[in-house]
Amino acid sequence: MADVIQAYLEQQKYLIIDGALGTELERRGCSLDDPLWSARLLTDNPEMIAGVHSDYLHAGADCLITASYQATFQGLARHGYTKEQSQRLIRFSVTLAKNMIDAFWADPANRVNRLKPLVAASVGPYGAFLANGSEYTGDYGITEDELVEFHRERLKTLVLAEPDLLACETLPCFAEARALVRLMEDLDTIPAWISFSARDGRHINSKESIRECAQWLDRKPCVAALGINCTDPVHVASLVKEIRSVTDKPIVVYPNKGGVYDGLTKEWTPKLGQPSFVQMAAQWAKQGARLIGGCCQTTPDDIRGLALALKL
Repeated sequence: MADVIQAYLEQQKYLIIDGALGTELERRGCSLDDPLWSARLLTDNPEMIAGVHSDYLHAGADCLITASYQATFQGLARHGYTKEQSQRLIRFSVTLAKNMIDAFWADPANRVNRLKPLVAASVGPYGAFLANGSEYTGDYGITEDELVEFHRERLKTLVLAEPDLLACETLPCFAEARALVRLMEDLDTIPAWISFSARDGRHINSKESIRECAQWLDRKPCVAALGINCTDPVHVASLVKEIRSVTDKPIVVYPNKGGVYDGLTKEWTPKLGQPSFVQMAAQWAKQGARLIGGCCQTTPDDIRGLALALKL
């Protein structure tokens, strides 16, 4: 399988990932008070998602993550979608991002000193479907085999939509990463990055060691990059150091803006007095991260700052 990440990083030092989708949509006035979260807008208001995608491209993002994080067959069925409707919606999340990149790339002015941006199809965790905050604990109460089956149909559907890679993201526990790797090996899919959500500088949210997770993932050819997302940025430099100690694979980091998140109310309380997002990103790069972006609460302005700082 072609490793699009490695090919990209052979031509430029860093790959800039986009920033938040859900919190950015809310910032623009969208109500996401729904178990489908941003995926609901794929049906109700795809133009808003397209607008956010476009703004991130113009800010300097080299990779768009699709709006499929919360789009699962099980979650959509719960809302009355048929299997065929769910397939169309999940495929559309990829098509929408690809179309925005094609439109952006059609303007020669946007190609100056740039490679054509990539599409990473988002595969959110089982806890996102539960929508009960368990995506931040990994306390699911189901087996690894059940996790494989939960993710199977969405993974197949996303791959058929032909994104450049998969973004298996915000994974709170090692079992879910193993399940997704098993599935990718079984389906012989496109490459993926695996990114965990973490509780501190050494442990993912399930309290398992990030170093042990990275050591296992290092041996898996389907994993093109690995790292951390939707995590307090103050922990990221330490986490990158832990990962780098056991793997030479590219490290991906796109933490949130910083703050405390309540998984039940789905609200953020900001933390004051920490360095700027771009200042912290310089430290992540220094520790060895090569794919860098933002998660919850980050904006196109943050991504513009990252692109300017890291592409000098």
